[in-house]
Order: sequence, then C-alpha cells, then structure tokens
Amino acid sequence: MNASRARFEDPVELARSIGALDRPLLLVFDCDGVLAPLTDHADNSTLTPGVGADLALLASSDDLTVAILSGRSLAGLSQFGFDDSLEVWGSYGAERRGHGHVDLTHDEAARLRSLDALLSETAERAGDGAWIERKPTSVVVHVREADSRRGREALDWAMQRQRELQGHTCHEGSNVLELMTRSADKGTALDALRTEVGAAACVYVGDDVPDEEAFARLGKDDLSVKVGDGDTVASRRLADPHAVRSMLGELVAAGSLH
Repeated sequence: MNASRARFEDPVELARSIGALDRPLLLVFDCDGVLAPLTDHADNSTLTPGVGADLALLASSDDLTVAILSGRSLAGLSQFGFDDSLEVWGSYGAERRGHGHVDLTHDEAARLRSLDALLSETAERAGDGAWIERKPTSVVVHVREADSRRGREALDWAMQRQRELQGHTCHEGSNVLELMTRSADKGTALDALRTEVGAAACVYVGDDVPDEEAFARLGKDDLSVKVGDGDTVASRRLADPHAVRSMLGELVAAGSLH
C-alpha cells in the first residue's frame, strides 16, 4: 500500500486528469468522509455545501454516470437528498435505490438476530456514547463517541467473539464494527455497476477500509482516489471533503464532461 505520507493532489489538477479519461465514464463516490465531513454521529452528517448540486450537474452529461456507493443503508443515505439522476447503492451494494427492499431468508434473519445480540452487548461494554445502527442486511456498532479505551476494548472483544460464529461477513472501520448476514462488498458492487453502464473508464473516491476493495478493482485506465491519510492501494489522494468539493467544482466549471 502507499505510505500515509504520500502527497495530496491539487484538486484542480486531479479534475483535469479525470476530464481526460475515456468515455463512457463512471464516477463513484463514498459518502461519509468524502462528500460529507465525518461527524461523531451519522444522523448529524451533511453534504459539503455545493456538492449535491455539482453531482447533479455532472450526472446530466450523456457520457457520464455518477454513483454513490456507501456502507450506509439506503434509509441512512436518504438524509442527503441525492438527485434522482444519481445511482445510489447502500449497504456496500446490497441495497440499490429504486430496486425494492431486501428480503432475507429464514437462515439470514436468524443469523442477523445473533449478530445484533453480539453487537448490542458490545455497545454495553463500550459504555456511554456507543450506539447501534441496524440495516436490512447487517448491524453496526459505533464507538466514536464512547470513551476511547473502553471503545477499543469492546471492539477487540467483539472481533474475537464474532470469529466463533459462522456464515457472516465482518467489516471493520474507524471506531466501527459491522457484521453482515449477507455478504456484500464495494469491489463486487463496483464491478456490477461498471458492467451495467458499460464504462470505458472509472473513478472511485473513498476514504475508509471498505473502499480499498473498490480501489483494488480499478485498472491502468481508471483513477482511484483516497481521501485523507492512511495506507491505501489508491493511486491518487485528496486531503479532505473540501478538496473533493473543489475537484467537483472544477469539473463542472471546466465543462469538459459535457
């Protein structure tokens, strides 16, 4: 992986690189930490001002598809009000806007209840500030607002306990642990979306561990963009969501995607 001290890109220069990619072009973004600054609680998250309008303008191009691919559920993504012209995929691709709700099998539903019980106990161990997020195919414990030592110890305990269970998938992020009753990952979802739209080139912009699965699917004719510090397989970097906003603004202003 690239070292965390790798330099950040100039947003304008990166936008020019994107504008030079082959068409049809697929632009895919994670949400939290990319289009919206991270907050202690997901319910308080909002898009960086101007981002929603820029995404809608870009999506109006005939040879460009703009997509959101997030670990959030579709219900959680609804608070951002993404334009109808965007593809919106939630739960790492297990949910897709406009494609109905997710139906679990009997075994999946039973497994989800077991995973919920485990992470509910994890939240109790983490103490005040920890909270549970429930999605159609998974359950998540968040400890960002909990005491840092208790939160880390609780997550370590949950990681050990979940290894005793079977049939699920584990996603670990920053102060977050998600257990999924139905496997889904951003790499698989990105491949499916790319095939569907017939993209000649793809740009993926993400900031967290699950985004590495998408970065790894991209080739020499694509661009992978890591937002923030941390080791990554991505080829390019932006400093923060405000740099992402600057990149989007330059893409719109340049008009190179129309």
